[in-house]
Amino acid sequence: MIPIANPEITEADRQAVGRVLDSGMLASGPEVEKFEEEFADFIGSDFAVATTSGTTALDTAVKACGLEPGDKVITTPFTFIASCNSLLFNQVQPVFVDIEPDTFNIDPEKVRQALKEEAGIKGILPVHLFGQPAAMQELQKLAQEQDLVIIEDAAQAHGAAQQGQRVGSFAQAGIFSFYPTKNMTTGEGGMLVTSEPEVAEKARKIINHGRAGRYRHDMLGHNYRSTDIAAALGREQLKRLPDYNKKRRENARYLKDRLAELEWLTLPVEKRENYHVYHQFTVRVNSSAINNPNTQNNPSSNPETIQAAAELRDDFVEHLQAAGVGAGIYYPMPAHQQPLYQERGFQDCHCPEAEKAAREVVSLPVHPALTTDDLDKIVAAVKSFN
Repeated sequence: MIPIANPEITEADRQAVGRVLDSGMLASGPEVEKFEEEFADFIGSDFAVATTSGTTALDTAVKACGLEPGDKVITTPFTFIASCNSLLFNQVQPVFVDIEPDTFNIDPEKVRQALKEEAGIKGILPVHLFGQPAAMQELQKLAQEQDLVIIEDAAQAHGAAQQGQRVGSFAQAGIFSFYPTKNMTTGEGGMLVTSEPEVAEKARKIINHGRAGRYRHDMLGHNYRSTDIAAALGREQLKRLPDYNKKRRENARYLKDRLAELEWLTLPVEKRENYHVYHQFTVRVNSSAINNPNTQNNPSSNPETIQAAAELRDDFVEHLQAAGVGAGIYYPMPAHQQPLYQERGFQDCHCPEAEKAAREVVSLPVHPALTTDDLDKIVAAVKSFN
């Protein structure tokens, strides 16, 4: 089976972790400080604060950027649940707006519309989904006009860039995840980046029990600290990240070139101003283009058509897996339709593009460990479905 993800752990990684183990300094220490400095430099931010996960980095960012209970923040429903849950944890209300169908990212025009219609909005939380940068120039302009906070969720976009500027550096704060499936890993881990000193200072307190000095605490905080073990691994992974991303892009191009003829499959796009790092190679199964009597010539809002489209996508995933190709569905249910959010009053929230994407998306392997034989096997498996 060709896996959907395959994190690479090298001898250099093992030696770096071994040196920390031998040192006896296992908790947060000099390796964390160096990792933070190197990661901030890579992104183009002045500061970086290492955390235990992308989720805790998000929580820290919401707190450090000054959002308060009762505030509202515009975000996307088509993302991993941690993005919007970070708002709920801080009693901040998510305002879901729909996505662009081609990039899967938050639609700036929908953001503009929400700002006109919804009072009390204090921020925007865009997600650079699957490694594709969101429309940051447009979102920055809207934020400046309305004096809004922006927090970038770049958990899947390490090294992605827009007009030469790396994501994470466009806003008051950006966050990254180092989960094993990401473009680089520390096992578990996260990072908050910022160029605002006050945000960095507050974030450092938040992750360390609100500490202002030895056994002096002037705010409520958590233990979100990273370890030197994780940081040592992260420093080595960061050295190879540009090569990893280059290989992901090469693999994506290989797949695009060989699957372009399939009318029933929509391939990922890369906006001209973007540098996409393909955390996932996410395609869409276009049910109307396949000879399927359950989905042809029916309105897309018909419940039977909607169900048939999702079933067809699921059949495609089963077909790939039977052919030895790992595939993933990210994400089969938008956040606003999750039981947690339905119970919290989002029953009337409708984001048709996100809902349609959730029925159609499939992610194919694109990771750097793929060989040409692997890529050819993926292509053959996809083409044999119809």
